[in-house]
Amino acid sequence: MTAPHPLVTRARRLADDLLLPHAEQVDQGEVPVGHLTEIRRSGLLGLNAPKEYGGAEAPGAVVRETAEILAGACCSTWFVQTQHHTPVLTLAKSEGPVRERLLGRLATGDLLSGVAYAHLRSHPRVPVRATRERGGWRFDGKVPWYTGWGLNDVLLLAGVTDADEALFAFTEARDQPGLRASAPLRLAALTAARTVSLDLDGLWLPEEAVALRTPHRTWAATDRLRTVNANPAVFGITEAALGLSDEATAARLRTRLATVRAEAYTLTDEAKPHEHLEDRLALRSQAYALMRTATTAAVVTGGGRAMLLTSRAQRLAREALFLLVQGQTGESRRAHLNSLSA
Repeated sequence: MTAPHPLVTRARRLADDLLLPHAEQVDQGEVPVGHLTEIRRSGLLGLNAPKEYGGAEAPGAVVRETAEILAGACCSTWFVQTQHHTPVLTLAKSEGPVRERLLGRLATGDLLSGVAYAHLRSHPRVPVRATRERGGWRFDGKVPWYTGWGLNDVLLLAGVTDADEALFAFTEARDQPGLRASAPLRLAALTAARTVSLDLDGLWLPEEAVALRTPHRTWAATDRLRTVNANPAVFGITEAALGLSDEATAARLRTRLATVRAEAYTLTDEAKPHEHLEDRLALRSQAYALMRTATTAAVVTGGGRAMLLTSRAQRLAREALFLLVQGQTGESRRAHLNSLSA
């Protein structure tokens, strides 16, 4: 039997010893800095980073398994740290000076990054505009969602240029001239992840802060290929919920879970990214359906106690609602709605 990857072992230890025992308390408060300190130390923030910058360059299966483990233990903590991996991957492909300035520090966990780019999916509407100014870029508009405020060190901000390009640049994750954060938003789930909106009114960033500049249509095509796949966090929440359900129900659902997970991951690993898009969306919808069934079973099994805010079952049920819309695009929404009405 092959030994698990060291990062999977570390993720499991963090989940069992730290995240899961405090998950209900975190859910009613906010993700502790101490949780993120341990994740920084674990090497998990360098999962996708090149080895020459201190990262692990872990295989896709390892990346997925660690996501399942962390999300199933404490979805709020998982959600804060998962933002970090997009900036790492963006820098790994960047040719700008910001790569040398930040990639090593992000790969080793010295810095924790968040992202502010989901608004690009509302195109042709442009919530954030990036315009040339003084040899750099000026950002104006509103970022509706930014997770990890007060916890992250830096953020990767995206805007749309006058030439209809998607432009990504790094800045410090703090209030500064031209950037102001709202109070943390109260959400039905994952309020603990400290999500805010960002008002941008003339935030100026130098050219050296730019990590990516590409036609929006090019970025959108790549983004589409990511968002048609099943989210490993969905499988993590499902697995956790089955642990709270009665044995007979859990056994039947675990069989279905194993099938959907295997089919989804096989497509991810063996098919080209642009192939079998309808199949990927169908499996994504099936994964959601399983998660919904599993979390409902956990609540039913728990009975009246599941209505207490200290109940793990209802926390998982609310986190499942959150994952239904996290990373959602128009295409994935239509596929999901079609599956619900079929």
